Amino acid sequence: MDDLKSQLIQAIETLDDTLSSWLQQRELQNDRRAKAFGIISETVGESIDRRLQLLRKLADTEFVGMPLKDRSNAHFWPTLWDLWLPLALQLAEERRQLDRPFVQGILGGQGTGKTTLAAALTRILNRLGFTVVSVSIDDLYKTHEERQQLKREDPRFVRRGPPGTHDIALGLEVLDRLRQSQTPLEIPRFDKSAYGGDGDRSTPEVVEKADIVLFEGWFVGARPVDEAAFDNPPPPIATSEDQNFACHCNRLLRDYLPLWERLDRLMVLYPVDYHLSQQWRLQAEHDAIAQGKDGMSDAEIFEFVEYFWKALHPQLFVDPLFHDRSRAQLVVKIEADRSIGEISGSVET
Repeated sequence: MDDLKSQLIQAIETLDDTLSSWLQQRELQNDRRAKAFGIISETVGESIDRRLQLLRKLADTEFVGMPLKDRSNAHFWPTLWDLWLPLALQLAEERRQLDRPFVQGILGGQGTGKTTLAAALTRILNRLGFTVVSVSIDDLYKTHEERQQLKREDPRFVRRGPPGTHDIALGLEVLDRLRQSQTPLEIPRFDKSAYGGDGDRSTPEVVEKADIVLFEGWFVGARPVDEAAFDNPPPPIATSEDQNFACHCNRLLRDYLPLWERLDRLMVLYPVDYHLSQQWRLQAEHDAIAQGKDGMSDAEIFEFVEYFWKALHPQLFVDPLFHDRSRAQLVVKIEADRSIGEISGSVET
């Protein structure tokens, strides 16, 4: 990791193209990642040189709030080089081959880095001359009053998040208009702090143009499963009430399939252990409390995360995407320390 950081900083500061050979060898050593980004021995030189050129374009700007070469986070440089840069170049090429905006779906649970990924890709693609629009499935929540009515009708929907709490028609309208370049367009936004944390719609964001759309969320791309899966479900789906709720959410997921059909491609941020999302959420709350902000207790966090698992359990709805490259064309494993692990894609055979 330190070797990669020092080599890349040297490449930025000296513009020494001899480093390209070292980077090419490193790239081909990871066969699965290279194939995921369409890199083979005949094209690796060109691919690395394009990545280096892009890296140098970014060097004189702030990158996610800090000058690029001053980034001290241990995972920053491998993530930048092995994921963000090649993915941005891949998205740019996909857009060039279309006569309309390209829609990239991103599935990731809590703490997997969806927000950071979207911010990084936006910065990089902007430098390549593309306008990026990020839309979260959270932006499609029903209004506060609509969700209150839903909760009155079905008390199991005590929280926002599960299937059934979103305005699917609104999502289809937004994605269709973005795909058809019908701009300017108001993108819905959601304020999670409204109504004491229950959240509500906020002022829409007016978008004048979109070349690439990043549509992210914790179950974006997830598909219904055979209900026999709930005969002996994984914990915390334990009681008959839990099973009924899980089956109900599974059925509601069918209504989201038209949204997934608007995706040109799906990538999955896949933790090596789904239980890590609970640990990551705990750490985020502890950090917030240490800064004097409001936060949930540990017990509340466990209940909060388990509510989402009861609705759409990762083993049942995310694991199948990991094994099916016809559904998820790019999968990035997230290690326990939140560094990126194995990257694999649908190019593999």
